[in-house]
Amino acid sequence: MKQAAIFDLDGVIVDTARFHYLAWKRLAAELGFQFTEAQNERLKGVSRMQSLEYLLDSGGLQNRFSQEEKEKMAARKNRWYGELIATLTEKDLLPGAERLLKELKAAGVAVVLGSASKNAPPILKSLGIQELFDAVVDGNMVQEAKPDPQVFTLGAELVGIPYEDCAVFEDSQAGIEAANRAVMYSIGVSRAGALQGCKEQIADLSLIGETSWYQKILLSSSEGDQSNV
Repeated sequence: MKQAAIFDLDGVIVDTARFHYLAWKRLAAELGFQFTEAQNERLKGVSRMQSLEYLLDSGGLQNRFSQEEKEKMAARKNRWYGELIATLTEKDLLPGAERLLKELKAAGVAVVLGSASKNAPPILKSLGIQELFDAVVDGNMVQEAKPDPQVFTLGAELVGIPYEDCAVFEDSQAGIEAANRAVMYSIGVSRAGALQGCKEQIADLSLIGETSWYQKILLSSSEGDQSNV
């Protein structure tokens, strides 16, 4: 049976969280308050405009700005972020990411990106891995942010795989909840091991061999190929 693996981008394949943080921190400084790394954790897996609302709330500035002003702030933050991600190369891939993507492709598993980031295509290009994905769903293609499962369900539909035959790799609690809502197999990727509700959890993709999902999907596929030789 055909399977699909759907990957979040930030924190799973590449760590651009630090770039997001630096850009949000710069915006907060412009607005006259400090924004900490701990506060930035709340922004993982959510949309840009929702992140801005969290930022303004943390600075006690909720309901102070018009929608037009907020959109200009978000655009300014994204411009700064874009300048930072332009420096990415294949060396910035997180441990195990490229190897796993290639193994999945070789095994006939559909590989999908499901990310809230509206910058996903240029990031994949900078990393040199865009051709390893059968479909890419980013924040420009969905209306609902995680924990709504839209970014994952659309990815599954683009490659024609039933939701229940998809595994989702996520580093945020909102993303795990989204995968579970879609009845997909959720695999948490977290060094802290603090994600709740996921079917399995690993520190990074280099440890995928420790999961029962890998044993079932990739090893069984490999054994099947050898038996047909």
